[in-house]
Amino acid sequence: MTTAPTVDPPRPQPRPEINPESRGNAERVLIAVFTGVPFLALFAAVPLAWGRFLGWTDVVLMAVFYVLSAGGITVGYHRYFTHGSFKARRGLKIFMALAGSMAIEGPVITWVADHRRHHKHSDKEFDPHSPWRFGDDWKALTKGLLWAHYGWLFDANRTSKQRFAKDLLNDPDIRRIHLAFPGLVAASFLLPAAIGGLVTMSWAGFLTALFWAGFVRITLVHHVTWSINSICHTFGKEEFEVRDKSRNVWWLAIPSLGESWHNLHHSDPTCARHGVLKGQIDISARIIRAFEKAGWAHDVRWPDSDRLAAKRTKQAV
Repeated sequence: MTTAPTVDPPRPQPRPEINPESRGNAERVLIAVFTGVPFLALFAAVPLAWGRFLGWTDVVLMAVFYVLSAGGITVGYHRYFTHGSFKARRGLKIFMALAGSMAIEGPVITWVADHRRHHKHSDKEFDPHSPWRFGDDWKALTKGLLWAHYGWLFDANRTSKQRFAKDLLNDPDIRRIHLAFPGLVAASFLLPAAIGGLVTMSWAGFLTALFWAGFVRITLVHHVTWSINSICHTFGKEEFEVRDKSRNVWWLAIPSLGESWHNLHHSDPTCARHGVLKGQIDISARIIRAFEKAGWAHDVRWPDSDRLAAKRTKQAV
């Protein structure tokens, strides 16, 4: 009596979206440090603001570096590098990559690869940060909101840069800036601190600027950006037809520099303006317009009225 040969069960095939080299514990610790330590500054910010630990120099530096780093994310990392909403001269391209790096949300190529993967699988299985990952009841959604806002940063799986950002890997300027990310992290803290110290000619000015324009500013940029992943995929209005849960959230429009008009963005990802309806403030679009008028940006993909009308939801018309 012969026995049938045994057959090994099929091995799971590697997912092309995922880099086979997983995120290690050391990298997770660094992520925790550079996202968690600035957040702790918020607990000290309120009582210190009532004392003498906040001056006009700190307020101005915090505002300037907030717009610089947050705009580097919204205009640079997002609308330019990820979606190609406009074309930029080499100097502007380099500036946007440097400014976005100072938000300390990861090197430019990694950020772009993650976001392109997000758009390809938005609110589906391979989306790196969907709040609907665990289900749609209130317990699952609460867990999903925490995951989309912060937890996904510690996921062992890395997005394949070769698959999702090959164009940036082939750009020597961007590749150098990507590799220089640790130095740019240091600059994001030390540059405003140094300016604060020089303006006030004191170590106290150095330290207060480090606190407000460094730690507090970074954590504000982080949590506003992460709110687009969590809040803007859960709450708000659907004014344009999409295949996911992206929504418009008006009260985040100004701090996010226009990114919270997220429903339109997912309906028309390459559009340079996200706030396209009356009263929708989009500071990032105004920045792009200024770049265009200065001759630094061209071939901007501004909204097309016919295209927008075709995408409006029946409820919003």
